[in-house]
Amino acid sequence: MSTIRKCSMLLLGLILLFTMAACSGGANGNSKESGGNSGGNNKPSETGADTSKFVKISYVVLGDKPKNGQFEKVLAKVNEKMKAKINAELEWKWVEWADWQTKYNLLLASGEPIDLITVGTDWLDTWGNAQRGAFLPLDDLLPKYAPQTFNEVPKEDWDQSKYNGKIVLIPENDYTQWVNHGLFYRGDWAKEAGITEPIKDYETFGKYLQWIKDNKPEAVPWDTNASESRFNGYVQAYTDNIELPLSTGYTPIFFGKSYDERYTVDSPVFTDTFINYAKLMKEWGDKGFWREDVLNFKGDNRVALKAGLSGADEHHTQTYSGLRVEMDKAQPGSDLQMFSFSDTRNNLIEMSITHGGTSVGAHSKNPERALMAYDLIRNDQEIYRLINYGIEGVQYEIKDGKRVRPQGYDDTKDGFYSDFWGGRVDKFELPSDTTYDKIGDVYKKYDAIKKPFPYGQFVFDKSPVEAEITALTQVAGEMGPAISYGKAGDPVKAVEDFRKKLQAAGYDKVKEEIQRQLDEYKKMVESQ
Repeated sequence: MSTIRKCSMLLLGLILLFTMAACSGGANGNSKESGGNSGGNNKPSETGADTSKFVKISYVVLGDKPKNGQFEKVLAKVNEKMKAKINAELEWKWVEWADWQTKYNLLLASGEPIDLITVGTDWLDTWGNAQRGAFLPLDDLLPKYAPQTFNEVPKEDWDQSKYNGKIVLIPENDYTQWVNHGLFYRGDWAKEAGITEPIKDYETFGKYLQWIKDNKPEAVPWDTNASESRFNGYVQAYTDNIELPLSTGYTPIFFGKSYDERYTVDSPVFTDTFINYAKLMKEWGDKGFWREDVLNFKGDNRVALKAGLSGADEHHTQTYSGLRVEMDKAQPGSDLQMFSFSDTRNNLIEMSITHGGTSVGAHSKNPERALMAYDLIRNDQEIYRLINYGIEGVQYEIKDGKRVRPQGYDDTKDGFYSDFWGGRVDKFELPSDTTYDKIGDVYKKYDAIKKPFPYGQFVFDKSPVEAEITALTQVAGEMGPAISYGKAGDPVKAVEDFRKKLQAAGYDKVKEEIQRQLDEYKKMVESQ
């Protein structure tokens, strides 16, 4: 009887232990997904996490929402797989390009329970938003809820994804791309203008635009709008300055002095570089290289380019790679070329691995499931290709190892894009007939002159000068567009007024603080 009694007590203990484990939800005791579940009805995922409760996961991306209904069809297929694997559904949320910088930062500041969001340290003020507490630290969550991603990203790349010693973003570290900027131009028109060598400077580009003005009355030489500053490119072409991962809005103010003096802060706004830039933009504006109402123009220059109504554009190499193919079809023989700003004096810094990435919002209600969803997007080939390419047979077919358009494809009704720039990986990428087949030659040119990105672990702490940076950003946004498009009157006086307002806004204090932090960063780098 004694033995039976002991066995009965042991069995009762095991039952109680099992019941307690079941009530804990199968995840950590603080899991936001464990509420409302009991009695051992949990549905464990491959990670061992509780997925019994169906949840919706938001993913914020940058871009204009597609309007032809194809995105919704693709996402429905993605969500069939998400539900089967982790009992969750993705909701894409778009921050559209009109005033995107303001909208993006306001969204993060609003306290809205964002789950996943596209980030970029060199263009989306990721470190500034991290400083303001916008993102959830991921160190404890990643190994459990996104284990494949966590294990495949090298430690040194995770180190570049930390703020205050905590991982706050997942880098897009395994995707080959170049996002260095330059000016696009029609090679056929350049030849007609007597320009027989590739354009490598602004002076020759101006001659090209003048030829269009004189010989193509139906076209605006560069039918741009004023949404973007052109100063970065001019600085890259005519100085040794390199960009710091620090945003001042419309007009970049602070740079590293050069790659060799990368820990010294510099500002070409306060040198002759900015005066020369302002004079050239005034000259181009006066010559009619863009519309007189450029500051208020809201049109799409790229549409005009493909229609033969504009002769120039500005963006990065990845855009050029696809646009070249589109132009070959829309304007046969146009021979679209790219004058990379680095072509002038070989001033080219390798792209940061955190140019693209994904973070989890600080107020996410389902961070565990959000990371599980991300792990699937990045590592499940079928889901990855749906999100990046659409539905096979509708948006693309594979022939001879390349993605091609299916017969009868109509971009208006069949076109698809997701603006997913937060976790692309080379292992699932498919070469496309919509990509310029000689882009590899361009990459080789860059690879021969590039210098390593030097600011991977530099996180500028804005807190000592946050009010001043806000004031500088306001000045840069108020006066920058007019100077950049030659609409500010006398360019020398405009630059003088701009500098005075920057100094009144706290320029010297901010520069001193950046230098102090760069000095600390240099010590850290050199001690490693």
